[in-house]
Amino acid sequence: MIAYRQRGFINVYAFAINGMAVGLLLVYAQLIKLTPVITLSPGVNLLAYCLAVFVGMSASIGHIRSRGYTLHGIGWFGGMALAMRQVFFVAACIFALMFATKDREISRLFLGTYLFLLACVLTALHAKFPRALARMLFAENTQSPTLFVSQGGDMDDLDDWIGNREHLGIRPVGFISEEKPSRDERSIAPYLGRIDRLETLLKHHQVRQVVLLGWMADTDKVEYIIELCEQAGCRFLINNNLASRFARPLVAVQEGGRHFLALQEEPLEDPLNRLCKRFLDVAIALPVVVFILPPLAVCVWLVQCRQAPGPIFFVRPRGGHNLKVFKMLKFRSMYAAEENINQQATSCDQRIYPFGKFLRRTSLDEFPQFINVLNGSMSVVGPRPHLPQHDQDFSRISRAYRVRALVKPGITGLAQIHGFRGEITTPDKLHQRVSWDLNYVANWSAWLDIQIVLRTAIQVAKPPASAY
Repeated sequence: MIAYRQRGFINVYAFAINGMAVGLLLVYAQLIKLTPVITLSPGVNLLAYCLAVFVGMSASIGHIRSRGYTLHGIGWFGGMALAMRQVFFVAACIFALMFATKDREISRLFLGTYLFLLACVLTALHAKFPRALARMLFAENTQSPTLFVSQGGDMDDLDDWIGNREHLGIRPVGFISEEKPSRDERSIAPYLGRIDRLETLLKHHQVRQVVLLGWMADTDKVEYIIELCEQAGCRFLINNNLASRFARPLVAVQEGGRHFLALQEEPLEDPLNRLCKRFLDVAIALPVVVFILPPLAVCVWLVQCRQAPGPIFFVRPRGGHNLKVFKMLKFRSMYAAEENINQQATSCDQRIYPFGKFLRRTSLDEFPQFINVLNGSMSVVGPRPHLPQHDQDFSRISRAYRVRALVKPGITGLAQIHGFRGEITTPDKLHQRVSWDLNYVANWSAWLDIQIVLRTAIQVAKPPASAY
């Protein structure tokens, strides 16, 4: 199967460069003995540092997997970016080892030059080695000649797919179809005739894999194709094109021996992931509530007494997790006069008092929401909550809007760090914000939360133009 070939290719490549990184440390330690510029104490435990390098390289394997089927064509710039990420992990493990063991014997110059050398070697390897490794792993005797069974018009989407699988030994021999192919289809792979020629073609081209491009209504014809494939001893795959039919991605889920198709992944349905997210929430919110919020509240209250007397907090209902309504806290940034709470704030809103503009622009008015985080009604990171009336209005514009409620709302989120914050003035802005929120629901990770928090901290110090 193609997925197993790709997985094995990535694992072999990761193992090879891990060994190279460890071997480079040992070889470099021997080479520096030939130069008086760097001295390495005989008492240094190089094996411990080799282990730190191995752990760092292993921890960065996710960045290799993220390249997917494009790793073999990553190039010099892509190779450099990947190498920098890996060297960061290795450096973190090395410095953690130095701190834990309080090692004063190891030469800092030795480690620094090693990390620089490692970055250079990894860049060169990423640029050239994946393609060479693929040729070694999937040589001529492991090639998989592939025949496609088309139903007309479905070959057009395969150009990139075929091109990014050839390094795995997937060699297209052509396609067959009951309908006359278009010129574009012929340019992707040669047309070999109708489906009744399948048996002859399997033998003549020594086909090892047949791919049916989409579901066929004629089950007898599909059974006929399967029988011929089984008799010829070749693989048979059906391309699941339901996502294109429904104009949205579908996720295959297997549970209790049953196979389902879902609209999105939901990593936060895993109790361990929820526990990890909750731990991160408390670790961030508790220091803010204990050390930052009290003096900030005093300052806000003093200014409010002069500019806009009234309650220090603005407490209003918001749509929360699983569509449950909760009371969200903010520092009041508007005059205390009763206004229409369903009216969105604008850039020149006359309801906002002078200091309130500063609070909103720097997002300091959101800090009381860390109390909401501690009581569990919000998370530090998640889709921004809106008023119940706005939830109803927005759900009429964006059909998938309510899916955001599958996770807890957040003080900041993926949409906010990409500039989609504040007033929603057009359907397009709403659709883009919802798109980023759904991306977060489907792709949550602790590392993603940390990235969002760090980028939000930068925006607090240097507010974007959309902040008002």
